[in-house]
Amino acid sequence: MTDIRIPDSRTPASGTVRQAVASSIGSWRGRLRALSHSLHDEPETALQEHRSAAKIAELLDTAGFTVTRGVGQLPTALVGTRGSGDLVLGLCAEYDALPGIGHACGHNVNGAAAVGAALGLGAVADELGLTVKLIGTPAEEDIGGKALLLEAGAFDDVAAAMMVHAAPEDSVGASSLAIGAWEITYRGTPSHAAVAPWEGVNALDAMTLAHTAVGLLRQQLPPGALVHGIVTEGGQAVNVIPERARARYEVRAPTLEQLTSVRGRVRACFEAGALATGAQLELHNHGRDFAELRQDPYMTDAYARAARGLGRTVTSRHGEWLASTDMGNVSLQVPAIHPTIGYDTQGAKQHTPEFTGYGKSPGADRAVVDGATALALVGAELATTDTQRRRLIDGVAARRTRP
Repeated sequence: MTDIRIPDSRTPASGTVRQAVASSIGSWRGRLRALSHSLHDEPETALQEHRSAAKIAELLDTAGFTVTRGVGQLPTALVGTRGSGDLVLGLCAEYDALPGIGHACGHNVNGAAAVGAALGLGAVADELGLTVKLIGTPAEEDIGGKALLLEAGAFDDVAAAMMVHAAPEDSVGASSLAIGAWEITYRGTPSHAAVAPWEGVNALDAMTLAHTAVGLLRQQLPPGALVHGIVTEGGQAVNVIPERARARYEVRAPTLEQLTSVRGRVRACFEAGALATGAQLELHNHGRDFAELRQDPYMTDAYARAARGLGRTVTSRHGEWLASTDMGNVSLQVPAIHPTIGYDTQGAKQHTPEFTGYGKSPGADRAVVDGATALALVGAELATTDTQRRRLIDGVAARRTRP
């Protein structure tokens, strides 16, 4: 394999350390590409990522990492560690796909890049006084694996958390919207739709009223607040008054605080559907709320320098919101970055079948290696810059004293 040559930059990490990191990633280039392609070829949805997690665990084990599976009582979560230093750097690997359209969000690239960064830092962990911690985080597209792992203590010792996310462009600094999801059920009373419709309570009518009320509410929502949903069940036979209707809704807002306010107003729309029709409303949270993403300024600048040093064009998205992610929950507790790593998709956006089609392209393969290298170089800089190292280690100690 040909080593990746890193041009000089303003990072404090020595050229020797930087080259060791890049050379290690270069030596794994073929395996990282194969991992990305294999994840892409066998997409698995939330909490079903058994083969995906096994592939990552196997590669980490081969590289000398100590691997623990089923972390946080999530069967497809894992942690792989190498080194024993007092500075613990976490790399978050995503690998869940979307139902029906596979890796339309590029998590095969995300996961392989995080693994590559862990391998690169693992090669210098002892020299830099690091513990490198690869955290396999399932179900980002659904219930929020990172939020659950955060609650389970997987990030308790992590001083800084990092990942990159596939996208049509390279960017840094963006935030994300806080999001909460609901499972909604209306229960009514069935009856013959022609013989005695007045004896029924139409659950689908309740859903229709709620959906209409939400549509009217949108005009009155504050900037950045969004509501969207799908009806998953609306009856079984056309000539029977529907006794049950189901839906899945998501509410987004710029912050968790604003999410609470907006969600109260949206809930009232569903309560109105029940009140108007006489149907019974059942409303349950789906997974964990995702917090807004707050990216660490120093780490953001370090990543941008590293990515530009690899010849990439990086756009600043400070002040903008890019969808939602459970990395937001981590970022409120741990200094974190979540930049995007881009490749040509001919204009296709994430969460479309067209985007899926570019997941094994040469550009996506380069994104895996470049994303891994840039993240690893950020880690090396944090480890070798005294003020940053102390800031991060002190931050872990301060978190442990909080109520």
